[in-house]
Amino acid sequence: MLIRPARHEDRAAILSIIRPVVEQGETYTLDRDMSDADILAYWLGPDKEVFVAEDEGGLVGTYYIRANQAGGGRHVCNCGYVTASEAAGRGVARRMCGHSLDHARSRGFRAMQFNFVVSTNSRAVALWQAMDFAVVGRLPLAFEHPAHGFVDALVMFRAL
Repeated sequence: MLIRPARHEDRAAILSIIRPVVEQGETYTLDRDMSDADILAYWLGPDKEVFVAEDEGGLVGTYYIRANQAGGGRHVCNCGYVTASEAAGRGVARRMCGHSLDHARSRGFRAMQFNFVVSTNSRAVALWQAMDFAVVGRLPLAFEHPAHGFVDALVMFRAL
């Protein structure tokens, strides 16, 4: 698996990975009916560096990294990850997270924080904990899940 910076010609593949996640509405705080243009504007925004995971010639995941805050908080980064549904369970998210941790260090970040991990996203919570992230906060009933109703969101953090 190759993880590389996203290129302009990756836009359609990135959209095909992200759109189903947005439409399901189970893990990201994005409107489920966002337009393709709005999804791409969000994911590929100028405040983000975007990477893709490529395997056997196709894209199987994407992630972004950005400063979590400005000013005195700019040394902490934030990331978002999406794995293509057909690649679930193949270690794509783990590899992207490992890559993002290395890249964050190379950019001078001192910590990584996930601001809003939906508590029912048990695979992500378990993976982030396995990657040494700690739950440092719980936001009670902060996310309206389409199947479970109002559920907690977690703030997860690790030093680099």
